[in-house]
Amino acid sequence: MTTAAVKITDAEIKRQASGPVRDLRDYEHRGLYLRFAKTRARASWFLVVRGKWNRIGSYPDLSVKQVVAALPDIRLRLDAGASTNLSKWLIVGELLEWYAERMSRDRSLSDKRKDTAASAIKCHLLPRLGSAALTDIDKAFLDRELMWPMQETLSIDYVRLVFQLLALAFRQAHKLGLIASNPLTGIKFSDFSKAKVTVKPSRLRGVHIEELLQLLLRELFPIPNDAILALMMLCHGTRIGETRQARWDHISLAEQVWFIPAADTKTRVEHYLPLTDAVRHLLMLYRQVQQNRGYTGPFLFPGRRGKPLSESQASAVFTRLGKGEWTSHDLRKLARTGWADIGIDHLIGELLINHAMGHNVKVYIQSDVMARKRDALEKWHRHLDGKGLNVILGLTGFRFEDSDKSLQAAPHMACNPIQESTIGEVSKA
Repeated sequence: MTTAAVKITDAEIKRQASGPVRDLRDYEHRGLYLRFAKTRARASWFLVVRGKWNRIGSYPDLSVKQVVAALPDIRLRLDAGASTNLSKWLIVGELLEWYAERMSRDRSLSDKRKDTAASAIKCHLLPRLGSAALTDIDKAFLDRELMWPMQETLSIDYVRLVFQLLALAFRQAHKLGLIASNPLTGIKFSDFSKAKVTVKPSRLRGVHIEELLQLLLRELFPIPNDAILALMMLCHGTRIGETRQARWDHISLAEQVWFIPAADTKTRVEHYLPLTDAVRHLLMLYRQVQQNRGYTGPFLFPGRRGKPLSESQASAVFTRLGKGEWTSHDLRKLARTGWADIGIDHLIGELLINHAMGHNVKVYIQSDVMARKRDALEKWHRHLDGKGLNVILGLTGFRFEDSDKSLQAAPHMACNPIQESTIGEVSKA
């Protein structure tokens, strides 16, 4: 068994693997050795200091580039009496690729969140930090290579999202013992920027409700799916993802409840919304229209190939309706602001909007929450009635004056069928 003094490179390792040499000593980096295993396809890295062989890791798990980049940190660890063993990750890109793959398989995350994270890693984190050594990461390095360049071209909200994703990746890797230390510990977003993350104001306000309802009235006959999608969001303050995926078997017309499964919500918590008599009646007649037009599938808002309306298809609906002046989220904001304006209790408003709630709140409010949510929505829909919802509901034969009397129509539409020709005539008027 012999030792060869060489400049250790990946090519040199492959050349020496076919010979009798046991150890390679790097003449450029003092104390760095590579010892071949019996199979010769694998080897171990060592740093020899004062005659002691300190194992670093395995080859090819750790490449030459990775080990050389980590040598300064390894020497510091030895001086401090710490272990020299390294994970197979020595550059940030490897950690990020691991975390991206982990997120892609996380069933608790929505597709939208996965796509956003994957885009941030691919388009920003990997290009800016991917080739950096883990040992290079500190506050000054992040400011110079990531945070300050990003804030020049991207919104502060998005820069903050990218930083939080990076911090989460490092924290998870450290928690699982995949890296020896977390260089982001103690580093906060506010260390880099004092700019406040903005809250976008709604582009729809109470004064716009009448004009909005007139628009939806005009859309009701030619494209009822789009009009009802917008009306459901306005009436309930639901998110576009929660609404576009609604199924008829989640709608109980008999019990007057709309169930939204946890998989469809941003908070990953089941959500129950009372259906007022007005909305119940509207949905009954909408189902009749769907059937008259040949659709008997499971979705309120069908898309292509037997699936619900996709995210891009739903976005296109509001691009067309809003004409760039407002979005689907503005409907949700309008509903939440409207509830506050007409005096609906703040907590009930938060429960209706399905914001994440603390454990104590969930425990405290249990018994009469559905009744209070129903009262709130009844009040909101009466408010909308005075702004033009009555015209839309009037086409179905519904009157708020009669809403105290429970509708006797059965869930299978045993009621006066909606007259599409009548809707067309009224909407053109």
